[in-house]
Amino acid sequence: MFRFENVSQHPLKELNFKIGKNEKVILFGPSGAGKSTLLFLFNRLSDPEEGQIYFKDKPIGEYPITELRKKVGLLLQSPNLFPGTVLDNLKYGPSLFGEWEDKQAKQLLEYVQLPSSYVDREVDQLSGGEQQRVSLARTLANSPEVLLLDEPTSALDNRTAEEIEEVLEYLIHEHQLTMLMVTHNMKQAKRLGDRGIFLMDGAIQEDGKIPDMLDHPETEALSKFLEK
Repeated sequence: MFRFENVSQHPLKELNFKIGKNEKVILFGPSGAGKSTLLFLFNRLSDPEEGQIYFKDKPIGEYPITELRKKVGLLLQSPNLFPGTVLDNLKYGPSLFGEWEDKQAKQLLEYVQLPSSYVDREVDQLSGGEQQRVSLARTLANSPEVLLLDEPTSALDNRTAEEIEEVLEYLIHEHQLTMLMVTHNMKQAKRLGDRGIFLMDGAIQEDGKIPDMLDHPETEALSKFLEK
């Protein structure tokens, strides 16, 4: 799916790694390590200062940006919805490609466990958890192959966070998505991820299977991080 060759973008330095199809990867590490910076490189919210990123063996810069972001969807920490109704948000992406049909709205709301009656609601009338669900449904409307998640539950209360996590788990499995998620929550990392990339000082310190990394860290840096 993705290949990074000598990629640098402050604070990241000369990263080399691959992400395979259907992998569920957790990016974690201390604040300022470059986790979100790395995540944003996958759909060109930022571009590397040096090095090359490949998506499906083609340089990422050769994809039209709208096509790339259709395939590589992003869900941020805070719901980033447009003013208007839930429907306005859901149909925005597919409409750019002439792919929207109104019957999709009900299906998308079903995916994120919201009643179909929400379709005509104004987004500013929704709770934080409901807005995050609509945000996720809007991302799914584009039929992405890759889902980028930047701490998608950290702004929510525990109960709502658990509900969103369950929805994510179901959708990633159901749609066979490749997932890359930034999280500070190691319990969440264990539940949702199968591979971990531990970043510190702009470099990959460890890269392996999540349970092994968390139970038996190989580096002193990861041991100390987990103790905190």
